[in-house]
Amino acid sequence: MGNAQEKPPGYGGGGGRWDQATAGSGTRSRGGGCEEKPPSHSASGKGVANGTQRENSPGGQEEQNSPAVDTSYLDAPAGALPPHLARLKNAGNHLFKHGQFADALEKYTQAIDGCAEAGVDSPEDLCILYSNRAACFLKDGNSSDCIQDCTKALELQPFSLKPLLRRAMAYESLERYRKAYVDYKTVLQIDTGVQAAHDSVHRITKMLIEQDGPEWREKLPEIPSVPLSVQQQHRDKPVSAEVAQARAARAVQEEARRKDARFTLLKREGNDLVKTGHFQEALQKYSECLTLKPDECAVYTNRAICLLKLSRFEEAKQDCDSALQLEPSNKKAFYRRALAYKGLQDYLSASSDLQEVLQLDPKVREAEQELEVVTSLLRQSLMDSSAHTGRV
Repeated sequence: MGNAQEKPPGYGGGGGRWDQATAGSGTRSRGGGCEEKPPSHSASGKGVANGTQRENSPGGQEEQNSPAVDTSYLDAPAGALPPHLARLKNAGNHLFKHGQFADALEKYTQAIDGCAEAGVDSPEDLCILYSNRAACFLKDGNSSDCIQDCTKALELQPFSLKPLLRRAMAYESLERYRKAYVDYKTVLQIDTGVQAAHDSVHRITKMLIEQDGPEWREKLPEIPSVPLSVQQQHRDKPVSAEVAQARAARAVQEEARRKDARFTLLKREGNDLVKTGHFQEALQKYSECLTLKPDECAVYTNRAICLLKLSRFEEAKQDCDSALQLEPSNKKAFYRRALAYKGLQDYLSASSDLQEVLQLDPKVREAEQELEVVTSLLRQSLMDSSAHTGRV
């Protein structure tokens, strides 16, 4: 692919529109180079009132000028590129970040052409420009030109991560799965932490098995071996704030997935142990669950069962209290706390909790039966208390 670039459909004159809005940015000359726009002169009819510049509108009414647009980002350093080309690249980055992909593509194209005209010999900077333009093509659905730009970028800087990843995505969109697979696997040699590559390899493997059968690996192009020096260079490369933030977010997600998987396993093991009557071992499993997720109501009510079976009634009551703080109308928590109160011989509190269960669900037969037992025990305890008082 040469420096002359065909414009994709809908390409328009986006770069020109942006240039008109930002004083000092370059515009494409007839020769394909860049020329700085001179500062615009004040039109007649402008004046200054109270320190504010005003101009006459077509209707003769004065209106205040709009505040100046901040274009300081244009002058940020950009590798070894000369200032006028650095401004084009920075403009492209800004436009891309704001979703103006066609306009960004125009800026990168001007910068690439400008490098050829200025004799810039910086493979790293040219690689970035081609890779950035490839990202614009990819966003625009132009996978073929994306692949060409990524290939050019990789000729300039072999084993560059972003061009490899973008080319893989473009191959995949064109259903060229074997080549996409090779590029994704190459990416993972450079950085095993690229989750998108892991996900894509998994997805494409299924497609290749369906397409090529058990011998699918034999039909793959050769996967290049990434030199250890390149892998080390990538590891030693300073991480941008954006990349660091993305990695931190992935780490949080991965930790959450790990905790969820561990929690689910422990809870299932605890439930199985309860079914077989191993309450002490189940108690330990549920306690581990609560270290991972201390706000899981069901684990408190499950652990309360174990504590009741082990005659640890006060602890069972506390677990039911915790469950009811999380879910104030939890029937199981009320019922099991009633059993704990019964074990503590607090029959009045047990009766109150059982009545709460039946108010929430009158069809709970176990609560009805238990209420009869507790009522009888409460009556007996009151009679015993009266008899004891009479003797005294």
